Amino acid sequence: MMKNLIRITALLLILAVAAVGSVSAESDSSVNDKVIHSSGTGNVIGTPDRAQVTFSVQTENTDVKKAQAENSAKMNTVIEALIAAGIPRDALKTTGYNIYPVYEESTGLMMPKVKTYRVTNTLTVTLHDVSKTGEVIDIAVANGINQADSIRFMLSDQQQKVLRTEALKKAVEQARSDADTVAGAMGTAITGVKNADITGGYYPVLFENYQYQYAGAADMKMASTTPVQPGDITVSASVTITYTIR
Repeated sequence: MMKNLIRITALLLILAVAAVGSVSAESDSSVNDKVIHSSGTGNVIGTPDRAQVTFSVQTENTDVKKAQAENSAKMNTVIEALIAAGIPRDALKTTGYNIYPVYEESTGLMMPKVKTYRVTNTLTVTLHDVSKTGEVIDIAVANGINQADSIRFMLSDQQQKVLRTEALKKAVEQARSDADTVAGAMGTAITGVKNADITGGYYPVLFENYQYQYAGAADMKMASTTPVQPGDITVSASVTITYTIR
């Protein structure tokens, strides 16, 4: 009766641990090892220290060459304004360029005629100072940008490495704690680590097709910098560890 009670208690402990992680015990017949498989996940919240702002100049004209020329002039003005504001030239990158015809509405079986040509030039600005995001948007719009595409907040490689290391430590601690609990309930103890698998990462904070209301340069002088809040980023790491037991 007492042996059955101990077995039931051990089983309940294993099920309870499975609610927060994943633990299983078995005998590895290939090397005669008794093992416990345990998994854990660690999450660490960090603040983005990189930003990418993507926007476009869009022009339209019945003459494709004029549409191109107007677009080029506006984008050059935007680029020079950003550089004058202290943004390094190598932080600016053209990430899209399209020319396509805009057709008149089709009537009957007649082929629609080309009404105008639309040129879109897309620029991505990478910022090492996230606090300048709103200022960059304001400067770009004041100098010719007329299409907002996306704002992406990210972690630098160094920041990502620091947070991932912390998340991995938490994941390993959880896996080991769960394994110790199960081993103790089974009347045994962990003797070593046989192998470990690691996964995880993070997703940037992304705002796509953000709305920007702009009435003109005069209003821009009176307005404060566009407020942009990057929010937080969660870095996750997961481990699955195989422990040997007595």
